[in-house]
Amino acid sequence: MNKDIVIFWFRRDLRLEDNTALLAALESGYKVLPIFIFDKEILEKLSKDDARVSFIHSSLGKMNTRLRAEHGSAIGLYHGNPMAIFTKLMNRYSVQEVYTNHDYEPYAKERDTAIEVFLKGKNVAFKTFKDQVIFEKSDVVKDDGTPYVVYTPYKNKWKALFKPERDIKHNASENHLENLYTSTSIPFLSLADMGFVTAAITVPDYTATPSLINNYEATRNFPAIKNGTSRLGPHLRFGTVSVRQMMTLAIAEENEVFWSELIWREFFMQILWHFPHTVNSSFRPKYDRVEWRNNEMEFEKWKKGETGYPLVDAGMRELNTTGYMHNRVRMLVASFLCKHLLIDWRWGEAYFAEKLLDFDLSANIGNWQWAAGSGVDAAPYFRIFNPTTQIDKFDKQKEYIQHWVSDLQELTYPVPMVDHKMARERCLKVYKEAVG
Repeated sequence: MNKDIVIFWFRRDLRLEDNTALLAALESGYKVLPIFIFDKEILEKLSKDDARVSFIHSSLGKMNTRLRAEHGSAIGLYHGNPMAIFTKLMNRYSVQEVYTNHDYEPYAKERDTAIEVFLKGKNVAFKTFKDQVIFEKSDVVKDDGTPYVVYTPYKNKWKALFKPERDIKHNASENHLENLYTSTSIPFLSLADMGFVTAAITVPDYTATPSLINNYEATRNFPAIKNGTSRLGPHLRFGTVSVRQMMTLAIAEENEVFWSELIWREFFMQILWHFPHTVNSSFRPKYDRVEWRNNEMEFEKWKKGETGYPLVDAGMRELNTTGYMHNRVRMLVASFLCKHLLIDWRWGEAYFAEKLLDFDLSANIGNWQWAAGSGVDAAPYFRIFNPTTQIDKFDKQKEYIQHWVSDLQELTYPVPMVDHKMARERCLKVYKEAVG
């Protein structure tokens, strides 16, 4: 049995800097063994070249290289069932405590509860911390204690509660790395060890520069602008950047729009926390009465970007090629699937979950239910985007379309798979029959 240690468990916080639970572990008085578990429960549902797995592994690899070179320490990288991994760790080390940051998704909550019970049986404390958000769970609720389900009042309360000196204080975990456990026998599995291969798609670096933030409102709606958005999504999702750092930047630049986007993220997280049933069911139950057509051939055309509507097709082809889709275009392709084709939002949500580099369960569900009209603060069902006039608004010169739809002028490019006017009227009829 080795000497007494504590474990720090990386999850959605893949960084050594400004990491709340890591700092607490490093200040515990014990040496710290950092670990990451590639959970079989999650990995079994993914393709063997999933870009997100490659990104996680690469991020951990960079940290591991740094720790070995600078401190003679390492990250233990494991593959399996978390309970089985912790059982092995408890048998191998004299573990005093386990530290980790909160994860709010339904599966994560179940997993963490089971691990906590297991550790309690071994007299080991399971200490968890708020890290990936500024406000969590019930931090921002109405005066009567019930959760907000409309964004604007949530945002206003969020801002009223926000205290920069407290809420975006830097947690200097990077200054205490000498307290990590040192050993030459800590495993760091390769992708091949887990049956995966390096993905062809890579996660781009984010660009949250002052100039981008200051121009954010002017550029963020136009997909042809190369650096009009920050590409922060995957980095916030996997925690390669601290939300406190980004919030500090947004406030320093006094950019309301960029700030609001970060608050939207927390709005959807607290909705999923309070209403976990929305993973599979409509937030507004009457919308589960909508009689979806769910035509599989039409769904395949939508997935491939072969609808005959250029802006929809450009978005889907960008997604399939890069793992990214511009946010303005996401709204259109989601509306098209739900409203024009009357295909269940859950089908689209699952496809985005499979493809998006920045897939985040709470935001994906929140945005898809918004598009379908079934969620919190949702667009009314009779708001149906016209996929042709959207081009005039957001890609007037067709630069974005021409980049992704190279066959636009070819005879092989499909004719529109559905007439807009007919689809709109059909949608209104079906929704009205369902929700009144």
